[in-house]
Amino acid sequence: MYQDIQFLKELQNELKTQDIDGQAAPRFWTVGDYEWVEAREENAERYSVYLPYIAESYVLDDYLEEIKEDSELSKEVLTELQDIEDDYDDAIEWIRKYIDEGAELIPEKKVHIIQPDTMFLTKAEAKSHITLNKHHYSSEAHTYAMTAWRAPKVERLLNILETFEWKSIETLNKR
Repeated sequence: MYQDIQFLKELQNELKTQDIDGQAAPRFWTVGDYEWVEAREENAERYSVYLPYIAESYVLDDYLEEIKEDSELSKEVLTELQDIEDDYDDAIEWIRKYIDEGAELIPEKKVHIIQPDTMFLTKAEAKSHITLNKHHYSSEAHTYAMTAWRAPKVERLLNILETFEWKSIETLNKR
């Protein structure tokens, strides 16, 4: 029981003194990150190429560089690739001609996401989770503060944790 009370006292202090990242109470932290999603052509920040022959998708620029460096294709074919430069239509036609006739260009944009199944009472715990589990996240993963809006039980619980007078228990135990 003493260890539990000590834990609650330390949690109370942390809740009262941590950075709130501009969020109202009650607040909690999650893991924010970024991922690439399919987008309309006019919103594309990059392109990926889907190769149905091997059922794989690659970032187009990286894929083209890999072909240039590690390819077993003829010098003439690689020279043709070199001449394409940044024309995506020409690049996909080249891929269809020499790699996979069913290849498709996929326009993508980067969006912010909140990772599912992440909820922490303290920012420090969220940071620690990201560090210990970085293999599950991108290099852009970060703590993300959220407000438990219209959650009266969460609000009451966090208010109790932040304001409880621990000396009142000590007084009760002495009686």
